[in-house]
Amino acid sequence: MVFSDELKTRRLILVVDDQEINRDLMEMFLSDEYDLLFAENGRQAMELICAHQEMLSIVLLDLMMPVMDGFQVLAAVHEDEALRRIPIIVLTAERSAELRALQMGAADFITKPFDMHEIILARVARIIELSEGRTIIQTAERDALTGLYTGNFFFQYAERFARYHPDCEMDAVVLNIERFHLVNDLYGRDFGDRVLALIGAAIQEQTSETGAIGCRMEADQFCIYIRHSEDYQELLNALQSRLAPVSGNTRIRLRTGVCAKLEGVHDLRGQFDKAKIACDMLRGNYSRNLMYYDMELHHKEVFSEGLVNDIHRAVEQRQFQVYFQPKYAIQGTRPVLRSAEALIRWKHPEYGMISPGAFVPLFEQNGLIQTVDEFVWAETARQIAAWKAEYGFTLPVSVNLSRVDLYDPLLEEKLLDLVERNGLTTHELKLEVTESAYTDDPEQLVARVERLRNLGFEIEMDDFGSGYSSLNMISTLPIDVLKMDMKFIQNVKKGNEKDFRLIELILDIADYLHVPVVAEGVETAEQCEMLRQAGCSLVQGYYFSRPVPPAEFALLIAKEQNERKLEGST
Repeated sequence: MVFSDELKTRRLILVVDDQEINRDLMEMFLSDEYDLLFAENGRQAMELICAHQEMLSIVLLDLMMPVMDGFQVLAAVHEDEALRRIPIIVLTAERSAELRALQMGAADFITKPFDMHEIILARVARIIELSEGRTIIQTAERDALTGLYTGNFFFQYAERFARYHPDCEMDAVVLNIERFHLVNDLYGRDFGDRVLALIGAAIQEQTSETGAIGCRMEADQFCIYIRHSEDYQELLNALQSRLAPVSGNTRIRLRTGVCAKLEGVHDLRGQFDKAKIACDMLRGNYSRNLMYYDMELHHKEVFSEGLVNDIHRAVEQRQFQVYFQPKYAIQGTRPVLRSAEALIRWKHPEYGMISPGAFVPLFEQNGLIQTVDEFVWAETARQIAAWKAEYGFTLPVSVNLSRVDLYDPLLEEKLLDLVERNGLTTHELKLEVTESAYTDDPEQLVARVERLRNLGFEIEMDDFGSGYSSLNMISTLPIDVLKMDMKFIQNVKKGNEKDFRLIELILDIADYLHVPVVAEGVETAEQCEMLRQAGCSLVQGYYFSRPVPPAEFALLIAKEQNERKLEGST
């Protein structure tokens, strides 16, 4: 795009000289191209520089002047960080003064008597261009909020250091703020920015002391390239302590991942990727805030990446298998099979049977859990229909809804399609939602769950009591069944009386809400009896059966049918 001369920006130049003839000459040379200000001595110059610092493009400065000479002006400008960006060309007839002026920060010099005006114009234009280019670079290379390097410039400088100092062992450090989005949501973006600025200042302080390089990569992610240390807890504590004055009652928690030079990691960006993996591993872990990326973590990462790559093949080849664990009603004269939970298993051709704990959290993080969930839903609906046809009665089965499923705009359509294609009703396919999911986006999630209930689906809140919901919140949530977190049963097994009281409290809450409770993890007759006496409706656990494949579960259905027939004949 070409601009007309009228739209071109005219730069502002300050000419400082005690000789009027020199000021007149500069006005004659420069006024066609530039707007000009004039000062007769250094004191006037400093006043004009301070008053017009945002607009000044360059200062032409005589060195030998009364009141305040040019060297004093150079020193004053150099000491002021806000003024230091303004380039200064010195005007002098003293050849011996040129070196001193350049050492004090002058950008160039013009000798007296003045050369041809074309040379003066060329020198002024060149210095302005260099200065403005440097300013643009400085603006791009520094994060405006924290003053740290931005990502691209950070890696350029860090890679240059690594290239010139190959024998210096350097570590990659990545810092994040735990649940920073909630800090912004609860206290406002201005407060969040203050937190980020404090961290940036603390990192600058640490890096200046150690010769390290720091940057704000994005949002609340910070990176430090630093000489190797055996212990980074002290650094983390120093950064954490800087947040104390602003945090008040707000708990702002940093988590840190560190990666030293590691076999198989050959590039700097890869080293920081590994540090970030270590940092991310601490998400939600409030017992520790520092993790090192080592070969054990590396092997785990390779294993996880392999699972991610294999997921679609696993679906196509039916490596995934759906197991079923029964739920028994225990308040009658005998335990009665009422329903079941569908649970995923993976029989991998290379790794054998993989525990869900190895792949479910991984797929929840990257969104691939939706692929697994939809496989489970389809297999479960088909199996419910098969048992219904074979045994003549319906056994409802609950399936899991992950967070990503709950935000799928086609969720209701997919579930209704499964129900209709298999000749089922919505009451026969129960839906489990974890308690923690309700805290992510309560209003949107509650609205989605309400729509599912209006269609006839029953909603079970899984892992209730794990510590996410408030009592005020639970009374407003659309649920049909509470599933008690199995940790309560496990703790009662260890003789923890407080946890037994918590079990009674959960049962009281469920009674108030008029919903049944399913207790998971029941392993002994004593636990089952204790829950029965406390008023628990349903239990699930190894006491009755571990999760089993469909053929084995069919034996439990057949046994239940026989029990009912015997009861009917008496």
